[in-house]
Amino acid sequence: MEEYKSDGERIYHLWDKYAREVDVDGLLSLYTPNAILETPVITAIFDTDKGFVQGQNALREFFMEGGRRRPNALVRWHRKPHQFLYDGRRLVWEYPREAPGGNQIELVEFMDLSDGLIEHHRIYWGWFGIRQLIKSALSKQRKA
Repeated sequence: MEEYKSDGERIYHLWDKYAREVDVDGLLSLYTPNAILETPVITAIFDTDKGFVQGQNALREFFMEGGRRRPNALVRWHRKPHQFLYDGRRLVWEYPREAPGGNQIELVEFMDLSDGLIEHHRIYWGWFGIRQLIKSALSKQRKA
């Protein structure tokens, strides 16, 4: 078992690992029972105008549906190893737009931790990723 220097470092490594593997149970093990996840992709995946889900059941549904929609050419999961910020409560890292092999959807992950688990997770998208969401929404609108 790998040794981590902090809860932040543990979450940084395991969240990325579980997300890449589409290990939904692994991801859920990192969240509190009533955790909140906010991301604009929720409105793209589900028929809702709210950009958040709350609680283990909603998180499970989101992670399962997100996993079903992969692979995606613009989700490469490139990030620089060990480049995260953790102040004992908040964990932050970036998946930058420029990645080996071309652009990827750029994200910044903000996670508030409580007792070693993610309590509130916010995913902020940059201009390139938002442009992809707009294209997707316009395509859905034309089909409707």
